[in-house]
Amino acid sequence: MALTINTKYPSIDDLRARAQKKIPKFAFEYLDGGCNEDVNLHRNTSELRAVQLKPNYLKDHSGSSQKTTLFGIEYDAPFGIAPIGLQGLMWPNAPEILAKAAFEHNIPFVLSTVSTSSIERISEITEGKAWFQLYHPAEDRLRDDLIKRAEAAECPVLVILCDVPTFGFRPRDIRNGLAMPPKMSVKNILQVLGKPHWALQTLKHGQPSFETLKPYMPKGLDLKQLGKFMDQTFSGRLNEEKIKPIRDMWKGKIVLKGVASEYDAEEAIRLGLDGIIVSNHGGRQLDAGESTIKPLEVLATKYGNQIKVMMDSGIRSGPDVARAMASGAQFTFMGRSFMYGVAALGVNGGNHTISLLKTELQQVMEQMNCEKVENFPNHLIK
Repeated sequence: MALTINTKYPSIDDLRARAQKKIPKFAFEYLDGGCNEDVNLHRNTSELRAVQLKPNYLKDHSGSSQKTTLFGIEYDAPFGIAPIGLQGLMWPNAPEILAKAAFEHNIPFVLSTVSTSSIERISEITEGKAWFQLYHPAEDRLRDDLIKRAEAAECPVLVILCDVPTFGFRPRDIRNGLAMPPKMSVKNILQVLGKPHWALQTLKHGQPSFETLKPYMPKGLDLKQLGKFMDQTFSGRLNEEKIKPIRDMWKGKIVLKGVASEYDAEEAIRLGLDGIIVSNHGGRQLDAGESTIKPLEVLATKYGNQIKVMMDSGIRSGPDVARAMASGAQFTFMGRSFMYGVAALGVNGGNHTISLLKTELQQVMEQMNCEKVENFPNHLIK
């Protein structure tokens, strides 16, 4: 697909600044924030950006290609769109906008169980190419039904989460009374009134809801009842006992997201999983944890020949993708970057953000004389 960039917003930082002006404060703070004091949120990016790359200017160069093969599928770039909850709260119809852009640009889109479009709708948009991320249900019946729906939707990859045994402590969201839908305090109502474009788009597309979960939810739940339903329905703590039935049932590829230790990587390999995503949930779960680039360097070196090692959290740009790939990641994912794009530019945000990232990454590759993405580690300054 042709790369089209709105020249008013030539960086993710520009999109973030625009998004902050376009959407209500409670929605922006949900998107932008980490947990506790945001220490790990900032560590993710700062420590990734400490990685330095080496150019080889006089080496023969016949051009650079971003094409990347992952699980037998060739993608046009080594990055995809990470699963994000409550996407429609931040911008109406956001998951469909991003899924369409990902499909057109031939990169993976991962749908969260708690996003605001259904498995079936996203599969229709992507012609069965979207991945599905499963929050682990407390009941086997619900788990099995969600897996069967993802299989019927032809999702090639199932992503399971290990980094949400508890909900992160997020002071902003507590202050904002954030739920689904958000608590409409006087403060929140005033924020909505101050963002008329967002309000009109929300009115057009309807109040966002957990579309994938609708068949299992009693009708007419108020906010308190909805919170209770979610607490009773999902159990985020994974272990061997919970993973084995999923591996037995799912015939496609399975990726474990949220890996940050050698123990969890070794367990993923032992249980027959196909990939891991080194991640700390975008700094939203454990403020005292490591940045993602630190365990990535260890895990990629130790296990990269046994299992696909990927990374998310802290990646904000084409150069950041290059840094992660040079450090051993075989693929990367981003969440906030794409949501900044959609919140800033609406229906054009997905295409713009992917085009921007591809353009930035191509410039890095050409500058370093790096012809293929698998050659990035040759340019790492250790």
